[in-house]
Amino acid sequence: MKVGIDTGAYIYRYGVKEGLARMKRHRYDTLDFQTFANTEDRLFLQNDSGFEKMLLDFKKDCADAGIEISQVHGPWRWPPRDFTPENRAERFEKMARSIKGTRILGCDNFVIHPIMPFGDNQNPDPEAFHEINFEFFSRLCDEAEKYGVTICLENMPMPVLTLATPRQILGFVKEINRESLKVCLDTGHCAVCGEDAAEAVRLLGKEYLKVLHVHDNDGHRDLHWLPGFGVIDWTEFGKALREIGYEGSFSLETGVPGRVPSAAREEMEIALFGIADTIAGNRPA
Repeated sequence: MKVGIDTGAYIYRYGVKEGLARMKRHRYDTLDFQTFANTEDRLFLQNDSGFEKMLLDFKKDCADAGIEISQVHGPWRWPPRDFTPENRAERFEKMARSIKGTRILGCDNFVIHPIMPFGDNQNPDPEAFHEINFEFFSRLCDEAEKYGVTICLENMPMPVLTLATPRQILGFVKEINRESLKVCLDTGHCAVCGEDAAEAVRLLGKEYLKVLHVHDNDGHRDLHWLPGFGVIDWTEFGKALREIGYEGSFSLETGVPGRVPSAAREEMEIALFGIADTIAGNRPA
């Protein structure tokens, strides 16, 4: 199984070329490109040709380093601003542009969160919540199909939402019933909702589970700890991935904390890869 990590762990810390070279030296295969998450980043200030050039340059840097872009994270604003039709129209436009960008990067998988029309931890009208998301993602599937991209809807760490747990996400994906809509399983979000990550893998199965966000926490907060430092049973999680024949990347959404002294940093980065590689089943436990 290929092992990957998101842009925050290496690219944002060391810069593109040094970060990619360091990833490769530490034996990573894939990258989770998360620059689209911030729609106020300079990438979104470019005209179409500038937008495409920046992405093609990054794609070339990855290819030169021998790193595959396995997944892309779509626009995500904190706190959410999905309250009005105008908010959602603006977000849709940014998502559609990001889907096009995903194809420019040569990537198939576009990860995104549900729309949160009442805020991140509010859901006073579940029926309206469902209708807004159903309409939004049905239209977004049309955009994804133009470019041969798969939208991977992510489970969330907000139990009050009716699109939070893996089972709720799976039911929604099945209801929309489009080949361009599958699931991203976030292990830390499972833990916050009291869900077993291994059982979530088995529930989703190979047909629906396309990509992963791998990290740990204390079972209460979305902390993005390294695997093994929280409550998740990683032995069982790795076993479940192999049982279903998961074909995606074992992609970390965590990294060595910034406060780790620089003299020890590389040792910890190498150790983190070793933890992921072991859980993925590529070396003896």
